[in-house]
Amino acid sequence: MHFPVSGVDVFPLIPPLAAFLVSSVTASAGVSGAFLLLPFMVSVLGFTTPAVSPTNLIYNIVAIPGGLARYIREGRMAWPLTWVVVIATLPGVFVGAWIRVRYLPDPKAFKLFVGLVLLYLGVRLLYETTGRYLKSKEKTQNLEKKFRERVQQIKSESAGRIAAGLPPEAVVKTRSVSLCKIEYDFWGETFSFSTPVVFTLALVVGLIGGIYGIGGGAIIAPFVVSVLGLPVYTVAGAALAGTFLTSIAGVVVYHLLSLTAAGARAGVSPDWFLGALFGVGGFLGTYFGAYLQKYLPDRLIRGILGSLVTFLAVSYILQYFI
Repeated sequence: MHFPVSGVDVFPLIPPLAAFLVSSVTASAGVSGAFLLLPFMVSVLGFTTPAVSPTNLIYNIVAIPGGLARYIREGRMAWPLTWVVVIATLPGVFVGAWIRVRYLPDPKAFKLFVGLVLLYLGVRLLYETTGRYLKSKEKTQNLEKKFRERVQQIKSESAGRIAAGLPPEAVVKTRSVSLCKIEYDFWGETFSFSTPVVFTLALVVGLIGGIYGIGGGAIIAPFVVSVLGLPVYTVAGAALAGTFLTSIAGVVVYHLLSLTAAGARAGVSPDWFLGALFGVGGFLGTYFGAYLQKYLPDRLIRGILGSLVTFLAVSYILQYFI
């Protein structure tokens, strides 16, 4: 099938299948998978114009509701964290989209930017699988142990079948909210984070996400888990929600830019149909990934993502210099 906006020629089942495979793994870590699908569009499909960024954001809009619905239904949403991320990320997305059109229309320069972002993510995720890191996160390790024990109990009680659902204590409950600090309870443990720190991080992430064409969850989730010590079981839903809302804003901004003279010359109008095809596969994948998260060790999730992301980062950076 030919997609006239992007100029891509591909069998129509390939985009949703690729999106399903990617999002099934990444949603377990609170990431929609957009940061991996953009390299797929650029390198495999040959979609190299600035329009690839808003097309990637369309994928987020269609894909994320499936996984997000499951996190909300199961009470694993840290809502104060979600709203801090959303409020701070939005301004950054607007500025990032303008920078993409104005300063990074060249595919080679854009690949270098993507490679540097991915390198940070990959190295960070791989570091989080090391013994040194794990020893410093005793609280989250104990939490994961509770999950594994509970899952084994559920499986034994259901004659080996994996049953959906977790006990009532596995629900995020807000403890306190202020401009300085936010606290919440999850499975008998209290977690907290600095509101200004997360706000500043989300602002920077919005800028990067607006350029790249991702909602920012791929950057925020690893940071708040590794640096702030929040459990991935509560961060995943918040990261997906933030990515969903900021992706909507990003698509709107790119569409408005496409109506300007500079935007028309750069070709920033998104390929809605191609983005929707990726989104359909992503919708099913994020729903499945949110379900799968409860039965995968946190260390395994990080290891798989870290290895894949680092490989992509190195290849993109090398392409800039070769």
